[in-house]
Amino acid sequence: QVQLVESGGGLVQPGGSLRLSCEASGIIFSLNAMGWYRQAPGKERELVATISMSGRPNYADSLKGRFTVSRDDAKNTVYLQMNSLKPEDTAVYYCHVPRGPGYWGQGTQVTVTS
Repeated sequence: QVQLVESGGGLVQPGGSLRLSCEASGIIFSLNAMGWYRQAPGKERELVATISMSGRPNYADSLKGRFTVSRDDAKNTVYLQMNSLKPEDTAVYYCHVPRGPGYWGQGTQVTVTS
């Protein structure tokens, strides 16, 4: 079955950086677009970034310039580099593959606080 396992979340100060990873199994990774979403307390889940099979990224307008999505097909892994983090970036970050019914990882918590 499809499994998505996120890692790399944690506690960081404002202005800091984190890199999230999502390793996929149960799919032919190179033939799938991948996405990152986030959900803050009391808010709906929102798109952070997607990356196509060919590596073309797409970002939420509010995050352009601070976040970078990339993929390593040899490792079946998609990454999210987050720089200049702000307290409002605090959320659970989820990996997503839009295949069939859509699949989600379990999420990784990112907390930005001084």
